[in-house]
Amino acid sequence: MAAASQVSKTLSRLSLVKDHLQEPEPHISTCLPVSNPTVPFWQEDRHKFHDHRSTEQIPPHSDIVIIGAGYAGVSAAYHIIKEKGCADQSITILEARGACSGATGRNGGHLRPDFYGHIPTYVDRAGAEAGLEIAEFEIAHVNAIRKVIDEERIDCDFTLTRTIDVWCNEQSAKQAKQVFDQMKAREFEYMDDAIFYTGKAAEGICGVKGAKACASYTAGTIWPYKFIMSLVEIILESGQVNLQTYTPATSITPDPKGGYIITTPRGKTHANTIIHANNGYVSGLLPEYANNIIPCKGICCRIAVPEGSTAPLLNNSYINRTTDGILSYLIPRADGSIIVGGASNVFKPFKEQWYNNIDDSTLIDSAKDYYSNYMQETYNGWEYSEAAVDSIWTGVMGYSYDSNPHIGAVPGRQGQFILAGFNGHGMPVIWLASKELASMAVHAKDFEATRLPRLYKTTQERIERARNGREEDGDIIGTGGFSATKQ
Repeated sequence: MAAASQVSKTLSRLSLVKDHLQEPEPHISTCLPVSNPTVPFWQEDRHKFHDHRSTEQIPPHSDIVIIGAGYAGVSAAYHIIKEKGCADQSITILEARGACSGATGRNGGHLRPDFYGHIPTYVDRAGAEAGLEIAEFEIAHVNAIRKVIDEERIDCDFTLTRTIDVWCNEQSAKQAKQVFDQMKAREFEYMDDAIFYTGKAAEGICGVKGAKACASYTAGTIWPYKFIMSLVEIILESGQVNLQTYTPATSITPDPKGGYIITTPRGKTHANTIIHANNGYVSGLLPEYANNIIPCKGICCRIAVPEGSTAPLLNNSYINRTTDGILSYLIPRADGSIIVGGASNVFKPFKEQWYNNIDDSTLIDSAKDYYSNYMQETYNGWEYSEAAVDSIWTGVMGYSYDSNPHIGAVPGRQGQFILAGFNGHGMPVIWLASKELASMAVHAKDFEATRLPRLYKTTQERIERARNGREEDGDIIGTGGFSATKQ
């Protein structure tokens, strides 16, 4: 009897151990794009690969699965197939909607590095060297993207231009000049390209009515959808990449034999490595990022003069700030039309309309009419242009709690990487970041061995800071009051 009792206890303990070792139920993503988004001007003529599926069924296995076929996912695939020793790497890209149908295919067409906007915040939090790393990394994108456009002969309306910051509020202009001078005093070499104007000259230089100050430096403009879809053509021609549109990844489960099983509504696939490149939707499969990267809506539109009319000439890209602090980003196009968006201060008080909101099938109600007479009210010479909004749309961006993207190996998830959280500022970040991440994913390179700015590294500390922090202490809707990270 005693022996039987001992065997029973042993079996009971083994059963408990077995239950403990069993994989938990997979997390099912509830953060997926809506199926009927607004149609941006950029996507009115759909590319032939917008809805592409390389094969009728999803592959049973790939070396690498990339989640998201936007700027980050497509760029990562491009850099992997260009990496030495990666000619045999098989890649599957799973996209919940059409290729480049998300934030990049809906943005304002800027390729505009940050010189003095948020860089001072990075300097205050982490030191001058950390801030300089970010500025120089972003600036390098202008020539890097220009180079790939030339090498691959990509037609995407790329222009090299001056970008102009404009302040129409006297006090804001004075504060901006102080920050500008502080950055110049640090003797950051890149600031030699920037120039600041005040007084009566400002309005004449920028053309914005009531401008109290303006500054300019070198930047670019681009047709983002055409750029990414040209890259899609290139990676598909390689034969290494299988693109599956309208195939959302809904769960990821570790495979006891190694790697991961990714579940979609069309079946399952296996991968050794996973790259999460779905930006604002990333917390659907990585719930630990729920407070770190928040999906936030923005609004953008195209303004044009009546057919047969000639629009007043506008050469530069702009960031305009009104007397009451409403910021808009703007680029002119060769056809005379204008792409302009922003106006976040208009809709920011209506949190439910934009914060933690993934519905880009609707406009932002509080801001949908903001640009109705924008050019006539803002720019000298446009008063009688009859310029009007002819296309308006929304997009979902991934905003980061501390204003830095999350890039690198996902803590606690071996073989999984993240490239997300770009704060509506991905154009001068993603191209070179994806190149470095490609090296990490295929060559097991450490983050510190890459050229990525140190503040971009995703870490457990950053995850916990947002997870345990308050919304009002983060950068998205708060004051950025979390503890400094100065090193």
